[in-house]
Amino acid sequence: MTVGTQFPFPRLVNAIAELDLDEKVVAQVGSDSGVYPFETADFMRPEAFEEAAQQARVIVAHAGMGSVLAARRWSKPLILMPRRADFGEHRNDHQLATARQLWGRVGVDIAWSEKALGGFLACPLTGPQTGPTEHKQQLLAQLQDFVSQSSVR
Repeated sequence: MTVGTQFPFPRLVNAIAELDLDEKVVAQVGSDSGVYPFETADFMRPEAFEEAAQQARVIVAHAGMGSVLAARRWSKPLILMPRRADFGEHRNDHQLATARQLWGRVGVDIAWSEKALGGFLACPLTGPQTGPTEHKQQLLAQLQDFVSQSSVR
């Protein structure tokens, strides 16, 4: 789990702590001074974060783009809980906007509430689709046909 490096996100960390998870949890919690029943770090060096992410079954994170890109890089399922300005978790609601844009994508689940986290973690999760989609494959085939026809002329 990662909450990013700018602000603590105790709503997310506490939601994970309250679950009865039967798996190892490693969490980068920022400046959060809470005591949790899993391994935490204020900040993880990039090498340590990469190692933890590669070993993870799933990445749970705030809706920051660094977390989204990390999950995609390592083909890990991602559960996002966006920070909310009305809860004092961020300066504005850009994370809600990010979550809305990613909602429905393969490999990304959005926990709009703390209760939703447990449901997602209890289910088998699918990683992001990193290969070409059917639409992209069709486009590539059309481009290849066009290139081959142009070279014949």
